[in-house]
Amino acid sequence: MTQKNKTVVVGMSGGVDSSTAAYLLKKQGYNVIGVTMQIWQEESECRMQAEGGCCGISAVEDARRVARVLDIPYYVMNFRDVFQKKVIDYFVREYLDGRTPNPCIACNRYVKWESLLQRSLEIGADYIATGHYARIRHLENGRFAIANSATAAKDQTYALYGLTQEQLAHTLMPVGDYTKPEIRAIAEEAGLPVAHKHDSQEICFVPDGDYASFIERETGRKLPSGNFVTREGKILGKHRGIIHYTVGQRRGLDLPMGERVFVTEIRPDTNEVVIGKGADVYADTLKANHLTFMGIPDLPLGEAQHFLAKIRYNHRGTGCTVRRTGEDEITCIFDEPVRAVTPGQAIVYYRDGYVAGGGIIQ
Repeated sequence: MTQKNKTVVVGMSGGVDSSTAAYLLKKQGYNVIGVTMQIWQEESECRMQAEGGCCGISAVEDARRVARVLDIPYYVMNFRDVFQKKVIDYFVREYLDGRTPNPCIACNRYVKWESLLQRSLEIGADYIATGHYARIRHLENGRFAIANSATAAKDQTYALYGLTQEQLAHTLMPVGDYTKPEIRAIAEEAGLPVAHKHDSQEICFVPDGDYASFIERETGRKLPSGNFVTREGKILGKHRGIIHYTVGQRRGLDLPMGERVFVTEIRPDTNEVVIGKGADVYADTLKANHLTFMGIPDLPLGEAQHFLAKIRYNHRGTGCTVRRTGEDEITCIFDEPVRAVTPGQAIVYYRDGYVAGGGIIQ
């Protein structure tokens, strides 16, 4: 079967990356269908700026305009229920538990892939595609893996570590071979109306970046204040509620300590936020669970391997020995201490530029 006989559903957010992905795939000869996923709110309630976001009125309007230019079919699909359950409810629950989640990872795994792929296959498509800056490699061991994009500045592999082999086998990522300026130039040459649209920076369902207020609206209650404490339990002052803080945070503490201090731990059971000095924010070991394996099939119990690991999206990566220490647990020992190991974030470990696996930091 040639590409001309294969159909790909492109998840179109209304931005330049996904729009250019649709253009590139059509140029390669695929039968392209554009789809925008309505994911969390009624259109009449969308407060997103025309320049940002991937969930509201502006996204639909921009994606529809692009589809018209490309002369491809275009549809809007409703994924609000699964987005509420798998992304928003998870996001709120993690913050209430004193953790700092990455909702984009959950959205990629359960909405943009699991739900969209299932629906796309049901309508006869062969693939789905997105505008992520990443590439897919078929490794010598027979497995598929997400691999680094052509541009380190925009690389999005970290947020894609949870994808399954089945999902990867049915996924195309044409944008991963280009830099952002190249994508904008291609879009402009193709006459796409979003060629110079600004990128969205915030989490799409919290456009103002005020996570705490969003969580209080979702739960219908205001979280109580509590104590800032030292690691030994000495009370230093009052905090505004644990959902306002994350490990490594320095700004917004309002503590007259006479020196720079940081959040080193959040204790939801006692409603305490632990404060320490700069050195206290560094660690050389972490444990993670909710394991996924991508480029490698598994890591047997007790076995250890060395990788390059990232502990947050913008982490450049540090050498790390990963040992399987439980049925759903790895222990990671870093070659040098890393800053702000944050429960709820993902650790993603790489080999030769591809994602080997990952998990959620405990």
